[in-house]
Parts: sequence; structure tokens; C-alpha cells
Amino acid sequence: MAEEEQGHHHHHLHLHHHKEGEEYSGGNVDYEKEKKHHKHLEHLGELGATAASAYSLHEKHEAKKDSEHSHGHKIKEEVAAAVAVGAGGFVLHEHHEKKEAKREEKEAHHGKDHHHHLF
Repeated sequence: MAEEEQGHHHHHLHLHHHKEGEEYSGGNVDYEKEKKHHKHLEHLGELGATAASAYSLHEKHEAKKDSEHSHGHKIKEEVAAAVAVGAGGFVLHEHHEKKEAKREEKEAHHGKDHHHHLF
């Protein structure tokens, strides 16, 4: 509890799926695999954000073109825009996780005594 009060300390438990529904934590971590995993998810999030943004713009265009159903198109536009924002948040999260995996790999190889914080 004292650790939590002093600042943010993130301790990640690396959960790896070996068989369907079976998880374990600890042991040797394959950092390259973890970095690739987060990079892959980051790219999928980027794709999702791009697709949702494109769909939002499409629905905005449809709302102007199809005045009889414009309300429905505007709702779809707003939902797609919200999905795009959420996907963007997911991209930022996965980017952070990828950087964290790189940092953990560096610590595992060089030990924790090699931190050089300037601020």
C-alpha cells in the first residue's frame, strides 16, 4: 500500500495462452514475441480506427445526400466516430504496452541498476 501512495508502479503479469483456456504466469518471457504481439494489436487498432473514421465520413455524406433518412445516418456517423476514438485509445494503449515490453527486455538483459533518470 505504501508503494501505491508514493506513485504509479505498474507490475505486469505476463499471461500466455498455451492451450484453450489455460494460462500461466511467470517463467521465461519471450520479449520478441510479446513486442510483436503488441505491435500486431497496435496495427489492428490503427486499421479499426481508419475503417471507423471512413465509415463515419461515409455516413455524414449519406446524411446530406439522403435527407429522408438523415437522422439515422447521423446516428451511425456519431457511433462510428465514437468507435474511431475508442480504437485510437486502444492504439495508444498497445503502443505503451509495446514500449513497456522493450523496457522490460532491456531490464532483464542489463539488470535494474542501469537506470539513468534525468528528471
